Amino acid sequence: MTDGLRQRALFVLAFLGVVLLLAGGVWRYAYQQGLDQLAARGQADLALAGDRLVGQLQRYRDLAVLMADHPGIDRALRAGPSEDTTDLLLEVADKSAALDVLVLGPEGRVVISASGRPPVDLSRYAHVRRALRGALGWGHGPAEPLTQRAFFHAAPIFDAAGKVQGALVVITDLNGIDYNWRGTNPAAFFTDAQGEVYISNRSELLFWTRPEGSPGLIPPTGDAPPFSARMFGPHELWQLGWGPYLPGEALHLTQALPVIGMTGEVLLDVGQTRALALAQAAAVAALCLAFGSLLFLASERRRTLAAANRQLEARVAERTTALRETNEMLLAEAAEREEAQAALRQAQDDLVQAGKLSALGQMSAGISHELNQPLMAIRSFADNAVQFLSRGKPERAQDNLRRISDMTGRMGRIIQNLRAFARQENLSQGRVDVNAVLESALELTRGHREGAGVEIIHRPAEGEIWVRGGEVRLGQVFVNLITNAVDAMEGQPDKTLTIEVTSGEAVTVQFRDTGPGIEMPDKVFDPFYTTKQVGETGGMGLGLSISYGIVQSFGGQIKGSNLQDGGAVFTVTLDPASDAAAAA
Repeated sequence: MTDGLRQRALFVLAFLGVVLLLAGGVWRYAYQQGLDQLAARGQADLALAGDRLVGQLQRYRDLAVLMADHPGIDRALRAGPSEDTTDLLLEVADKSAALDVLVLGPEGRVVISASGRPPVDLSRYAHVRRALRGALGWGHGPAEPLTQRAFFHAAPIFDAAGKVQGALVVITDLNGIDYNWRGTNPAAFFTDAQGEVYISNRSELLFWTRPEGSPGLIPPTGDAPPFSARMFGPHELWQLGWGPYLPGEALHLTQALPVIGMTGEVLLDVGQTRALALAQAAAVAALCLAFGSLLFLASERRRTLAAANRQLEARVAERTTALRETNEMLLAEAAEREEAQAALRQAQDDLVQAGKLSALGQMSAGISHELNQPLMAIRSFADNAVQFLSRGKPERAQDNLRRISDMTGRMGRIIQNLRAFARQENLSQGRVDVNAVLESALELTRGHREGAGVEIIHRPAEGEIWVRGGEVRLGQVFVNLITNAVDAMEGQPDKTLTIEVTSGEAVTVQFRDTGPGIEMPDKVFDPFYTTKQVGETGGMGLGLSISYGIVQSFGGQIKGSNLQDGGAVFTVTLDPASDAAAAA
């Protein structure tokens, strides 16, 4: 018994040691990968900060080069300073946000400046000496008494013979450059060749310097705060105690900026990366411990679990059989529902077609009149043409034949609209012109309208208005609304139907009549709801319900309401056709 306990204890200790080693390896790998990703993001942030700094300073370099060629600067060097030149420099400094603009003579002495600086000798500065030798010079340092941090750009001023006759210096206040960066993440700073922090988004680091031959930074005064550095693979990690606005442990990255003679540096907080690595290692250790615990329990209860497993397999077999039968029943029910949906769609299509045929039946008298009238005119024009030909008047006969051609064209359009309206359209939606569909609906209902004595005021939108929908079904909606409006105005002294099309984010078509209005607006689109009496124009109350379903299938809306001065208004709102539909 003691030997068995000792063996199990040794097994547990060995297993715990393996788990510890595995968790340590996972932590190191995850931490290394996290630092790699953090370094890649940090390099991108540092490059962006460096490019932004260089771009802001380069504007002043370009300003110095541009102002060096100004005629007023040349006159100031040749004829001495003047009030106009001073105003020019002051205006340039104000508009460019430069701290000061100086004009130096050939010996490096200030001739004139925007701030009224006295004529001091600046030839001791390297950027001034470089400009007096004919090259662009730049540098940084204090610009007393204006600021302790300034950046200088010096451009040579050449005379007509190409000889250097002075230099123009633009002074940039670095406090204005990094003011907008304060407090942004990550912590970034820029050091010069001597390792002094000259620009930073953390003001507490300004003027800190790097110890010679050592990493880190020390303040210009006082004791150095806690600091240590170490390498983790290729990455340099700093342990900091520099205040609440800097990370306690940070990844240190650098990037040289030779254009301005500085080095960009960034400190990236590795706390989240380390925590994520610890979480992954803890998760692996937890999984391993859980797996080991399960193995240990499995070895102790092997026989019991074997019996339970056999019992479980029998129950699983029973449940599998029951599940298979349930699945077969669900498949059969799904097939029945699909068949029912297909039958429903077919019934809806048949109902839509029946609605169209019903509308055609109501319009049959008007359509017959529309066809019979040109037929009688054709017969009359044909008889007259025969008489004119027999009398030797071919030009009159030609005029009659032209009128016969116009009448046949009108009949062809009526029949074409009638055939298009009566055909069975599939459910596919495309790109249709609202104005064209509305004109076709008006042509189909002409006889019905004229027979009822209804005046039409049609206000179409300009140009082609393309919407998403089906031409035949949309025409059915318009025909139904026009027919209902004509029937509603029966017996009214004023029979006027106003149709107006507007376009914008959505396309709207309004039908306003002068009838008695809608008795129950909230039920007007319900199936079998109708206010028509049984007779020639009586219906089953399905027209508006069908129209509602058609417009909804297009993704649009249809609403009905009463006007304040009497009458009803129906508004059809449609979605404009997309670019993809237009391309198709």
